[in-house]
Amino acid sequence: MELRISLADQRMELLNEEGEAVQAWSVSTAAKGAGELAGSYQTPRGRHLIRAKIGAGLPLNTVFRARRPTGEIYTPELALAHPGRDWILTRILWLSGLEPGHNRLANRDTMRRYIYIHGTPDTEPMGVPASHGCIRMRNADLADLFDRVPVYTTVLIVES
Repeated sequence: MELRISLADQRMELLNEEGEAVQAWSVSTAAKGAGELAGSYQTPRGRHLIRAKIGAGLPLNTVFRARRPTGEIYTPELALAHPGRDWILTRILWLSGLEPGHNRLANRDTMRRYIYIHGTPDTEPMGVPASHGCIRMRNADLADLFDRVPVYTTVLIVES
């Protein structure tokens, strides 16, 4: 099993053992495009794996800060109280790069950059680059994916 994310198509596919797509979702990656450097607010390319799964069993729209649930559930009213906040909701699949010098170690380390696949408010667009570097998904889709992929699932992020 593997996840493949196309930055050009803003699409993620779940591949089976034969490399065939068994499900696909529209996603939103970085508004600033592709890049591996820390502080770039870009989505890192290359081979990764899911290093940690965070949020199992929590309700949809659970709000996370620093990878911990805040006890809040996202609502439009909560959003009005925190304008401009980058909402991390529902679940977190924390990525770690597998390519030393490209997306692992030093100032290019995906995990140290806190790059996740995570939920976002349903009002946020999918299919267009809009994130701060992470891969955003619809909350219900992410909860389903979370239950289907184990830790150490590989994630390939490509430009085309």
